[in-house]
Amino acid sequence: MPRLMIGNEAVALGALDAGVLLVSSYPGTPSTEITEFAAKDTSRHVEWAPNEKVAAEVAVGASIGGARAMCCMKHVGLNVAADPVFTAAYTGVSGGLVIVVADDPGMHSSQNEQDSRYYALSAHIPMLEPSDSQECYDYCRLAFDISEQYDTPVFLRLTTRIAHSQSLVQRRDALEPRRIPYQKNTAKYTMMPAFARQRHIQVEKREDRLRADCSESGINTVIPGGRQGIICSGAVFRYAKEAAPDASFLKLGMCYPLPDELIKRFASQVDELIVAEELEPVIENHVRALGLACRGKELFTVQGEYSAAMIAKALGRKTPDFDAAGDLPARPPVLCPGCPHRAVFYTLSRMGLTVTGDIGCYTLGAAAPLNAIDCCVCMGAGVSMAHGMDRSGTVDASRTVAVIGDSTFLHSGITGLLNIVYNKGCSTVMILDNSITGMTGHQQNPATGKDIRGQEAPAVNLEQLCRALGVRDVATVDPFDMKALRECIKGALSRREPSVIIAKHPCALLSKEKHTPMRVTADCIGCKRCMGIACPALRFEKGHAAVDASLCVGCSQCASVCPKNAIVKETP
Repeated sequence: MPRLMIGNEAVALGALDAGVLLVSSYPGTPSTEITEFAAKDTSRHVEWAPNEKVAAEVAVGASIGGARAMCCMKHVGLNVAADPVFTAAYTGVSGGLVIVVADDPGMHSSQNEQDSRYYALSAHIPMLEPSDSQECYDYCRLAFDISEQYDTPVFLRLTTRIAHSQSLVQRRDALEPRRIPYQKNTAKYTMMPAFARQRHIQVEKREDRLRADCSESGINTVIPGGRQGIICSGAVFRYAKEAAPDASFLKLGMCYPLPDELIKRFASQVDELIVAEELEPVIENHVRALGLACRGKELFTVQGEYSAAMIAKALGRKTPDFDAAGDLPARPPVLCPGCPHRAVFYTLSRMGLTVTGDIGCYTLGAAAPLNAIDCCVCMGAGVSMAHGMDRSGTVDASRTVAVIGDSTFLHSGITGLLNIVYNKGCSTVMILDNSITGMTGHQQNPATGKDIRGQEAPAVNLEQLCRALGVRDVATVDPFDMKALRECIKGALSRREPSVIIAKHPCALLSKEKHTPMRVTADCIGCKRCMGIACPALRFEKGHAAVDASLCVGCSQCASVCPKNAIVKETP
């Protein structure tokens, strides 16, 4: 019986039904739920790794050992995993190896719009791209078959809309998981130069086979229609089909390598050839390289998500009755009521410090009225950038603080801190420990004491870890005690040595207790000092502050900044 499910769930079920034995990932929107759904099957090994590189290496090891394996990540996570992934293209596989990468056109939760199809091209790894949840399920199963048939890792590329949109999925009979007996093969799996040169030859031969076979395999399909021909894949196929229902379509289920002969045949059957694809002109460039005339990015943008209305307008067709984007008001993300990070950012902003930021909930400290974060590039970069500013001589280290979350510190902040110690820096690093991986939806990490299924696991002691890296000045403080927090920061900045402040308080959403909300008394003078902490539970009306009791969690941060003590706990 078909069931409605999001693409991420369909990928997870496709992998389980394909006999996957190991899934290792690091959470990253929009890919996170794949691994969470897979973890519901307790007969398979599913884990959160500290970062995407480790996850990919674990999956590669399982594959070489003879098990079907999968790792999942968002597009920027593939940057982190690129080192093992590129070389795994040379080693090939024993058990099937699928690497799921979720791109984010429109940057709903990302710092860039990179196009992961270039990774497939550069690494010489085939890439499949589903256009709905059923294809997420089918293509995931197919990816494992292709992996073993052609001795290669296989990319499965999603985008945000495919990952999180729902459509019906019909499952097929599940395969019994199998373990291929491990056989030592040094020349295949040990990539020293002498062996790697020989494996590169095999990679090129494999790619030639794939390019020839994908023209006839059926994963790339021609849908006959009018004399206008549109080449597309993934979510764009659904949009384009709605915008131009009478056109002919070449729907690409495999977006790398591309089916040269099939593209040529399709082009010969239409009067006008159009390539519609989100982000970069990957398909368009290939079509032009085949010597075929087409229109692409002169009609469409390289930025953001497409829609049926946008494609119809670009093609000069009648616009569909609705446009999902519309003129809806913007709803930027904000720190939740009771978020412990809020006190940190309020304090840093009031102190007028330069703050190098990092990826996660703490990027929200850049928004007004907190205005605390000066820069944010990628996971772990805040730590290293603070050291770079210090060593450049352009920014005073005694006025600079790096902020990073507990999960992100374990992901890629440790080496940055080690670099500060090793190179005799004196930067101050604040680890905002909210006891969870927050922004992606409360996933466990090596510091929480629980694994992906909530079972007890060894917990990293962040204070001891920092001391082991050579940092002598390590302090832990509750950020809700703003006075103590401020004094701790001032003390760390005054000492000319590396320092770490662990601002430790659980994420407000972890508590299941009933909260007593705050209230504003008649002593409020309307100074708006409390509005500076940017809490969604606070509002200003009729010249005075007010508390929305339905949102307030009673954290008292607003009371801490009120000069008249006019914000108090509501009487239970």
